[in-house]
Amino acid sequence: MFSMTEHNPFTGRIGEDYGFLSIMCPNVVTLTRNLGSAIAAWQPDTALQGLEIGCGTGLSTLSLLSQRENLHLRAFDASPVMLEQARENLAEYINAGRVEFIESDALDFLQQQPDASIDIVASNYTIHNFLHDYRDKVFAEILRVLRPGGLFANGDRFAMDDRAQHLASTQADVRHWFKAFTELERQDLLEDWIVHLLSDESPEHIMYSSTTLSTMRSLGFADVRSSYREGVDMLVTATKP
Repeated sequence: MFSMTEHNPFTGRIGEDYGFLSIMCPNVVTLTRNLGSAIAAWQPDTALQGLEIGCGTGLSTLSLLSQRENLHLRAFDASPVMLEQARENLAEYINAGRVEFIESDALDFLQQQPDASIDIVASNYTIHNFLHDYRDKVFAEILRVLRPGGLFANGDRFAMDDRAQHLASTQADVRHWFKAFTELERQDLLEDWIVHLLSDESPEHIMYSSTTLSTMRSLGFADVRSSYREGVDMLVTATKP
């Protein structure tokens, strides 16, 4: 999900064929499962009202809902192409009244929510796409809409603080992508993903782990911690005091 002021690559080929993400980034499967597990373990006997930022095709939405039966989600994304897939993939949960899929810009949607009205906010592989200023505003809005004691869980691409280590990891990822997409004869997607990676790695977007966690603490989040990390893939949880 991108802000309305940026071009959103997920409305094109990347969004249409987002299933390739698990081939490109195998850790995303574990990260998605762990995100659902974190929400499932949070106050398990309490019925929760939750938001999901950047639900995409519903991969993480399924993990959240399948691991917690007393969770109702409003899942939003700015890509109609991906939302169409999400509604098809999770039709059973829609019919059961457990999830609503909404097309919206992240910040716009959060700003429309009342103070202290949400139990949990979850996101997976979305927030790293945001520009720094926009991202900080999203964090502030998440804190505002959470009820006291509420949980924020974010599985995402966090750049390593060791710049040389991060560069080596990124180079290894690119080599893997070239091999995988060449074997699949999908050089068109490879081009789009490389262009998108350049955006992720740009100074205006790159989301370093220690800086991000420090920002969250300075905004007022409590108990900010990482419970899983493999390369750039990390799960961060935090609460509202």
